[in-house]
Amino acid sequence: MQRRVMTERPNWQQVAEENGFVFHHVNGEIYWDERACWAFTLDEVETMIEDPSTELYALCLALVDDAVKSQEMMEQLCIPETAWDYIANSWRSGEASLYGRFDLAYDGTGPAKLLEFNADTPTSIYETAYFQWLWLEDVVAMGQLPEGTDQFNRLHEALMERFTQILTPGSHLHFTGVADHVEDRATVLYLEDLARQAGLEATFLPIDDIAVDRNGQFLDAQDAPIGALFKLYPWEDLLRESFAAHLGKSQTLFIEPAWKAILSNKAILPLLWKRHRNHPNLLPAFFPESSGGLEMVTRPHVYKPLFSREGADISLFDGRSHHKGPEQGYGAEGGIIQALAPLAQSGGNHAVVGSWIVGDDAVAMSIREDSGPITRDLARYVPHVIIG
Repeated sequence: MQRRVMTERPNWQQVAEENGFVFHHVNGEIYWDERACWAFTLDEVETMIEDPSTELYALCLALVDDAVKSQEMMEQLCIPETAWDYIANSWRSGEASLYGRFDLAYDGTGPAKLLEFNADTPTSIYETAYFQWLWLEDVVAMGQLPEGTDQFNRLHEALMERFTQILTPGSHLHFTGVADHVEDRATVLYLEDLARQAGLEATFLPIDDIAVDRNGQFLDAQDAPIGALFKLYPWEDLLRESFAAHLGKSQTLFIEPAWKAILSNKAILPLLWKRHRNHPNLLPAFFPESSGGLEMVTRPHVYKPLFSREGADISLFDGRSHHKGPEQGYGAEGGIIQALAPLAQSGGNHAVVGSWIVGDDAVAMSIREDSGPITRDLARYVPHVIIG
């Protein structure tokens, strides 16, 4: 694993905008950053990222199977009791998952460590599946990288194939999210295009336009029943909305399924550690009030609210200094304490590896960089390559 300085394509912003990548800068700060790339060997990717990710996902699925049978675990996950049966039925009926993303600490000197699992609404999917591949083709053609340079990246193809496994061609799939959120809308737009390429009929429906009839069925803007709905909206919020009581009555198939509410929750980190203590890809993690949590406070650690995103309301102690993520009001439900794992560093940049799961398989990789040890919402996206 090595960070390499690269020369930007002279027209990359124009290329981005021509391809619908309109959020390459956010609030005036660069988000897509091709002034560098992270290089890996094929063996490194296969043995240190791909294979462990597939194994971690299998551990996560086994945890879901335990959780839907356990009142104690559902309480530890802070899932509303009114949703327990709905979530359990979603799991037992075999509702299919489309995707997820593990965030891993890996610096090239030991096993990758699971930081968290973005199991429900992972973003940066367009950047990973399409734009970093386009970048690779361009820089190889420009001679910056040798012919044969590759990426761990079959996310585009895997997603298209997965759509056909979840729904039969010709099926109507609604897509929803917050319509005026630029990044979310662009992400959903890309997935709509993939669904159409997979032979599905795709329609975007702003989340505020979804209605519920007297029987609890979800309806679109034309009052037609929604048979299948992809939502870029987290389950932890959806389960607390006023219409959550109707979820069990509706005939709508949700993507991601309701059982992903278990995995998109940092409480899985101590639950996984308890079941698989000393697993090479897991970090010690505890609930704060436990004996392990009380002991962890004096050691290098990270405190994470159960539902925070993009580093929000996270606090980190590296053994010398304390660091805090942006304050966004997360943490009312509690949190977890996790041992600190070193991130890859180069030139003042701290890199987190994203490992993408589609179906049950690891299919792609992404890298986010920040100037500090907490990866925040404005962390830069840096492409990766496989050489050797």
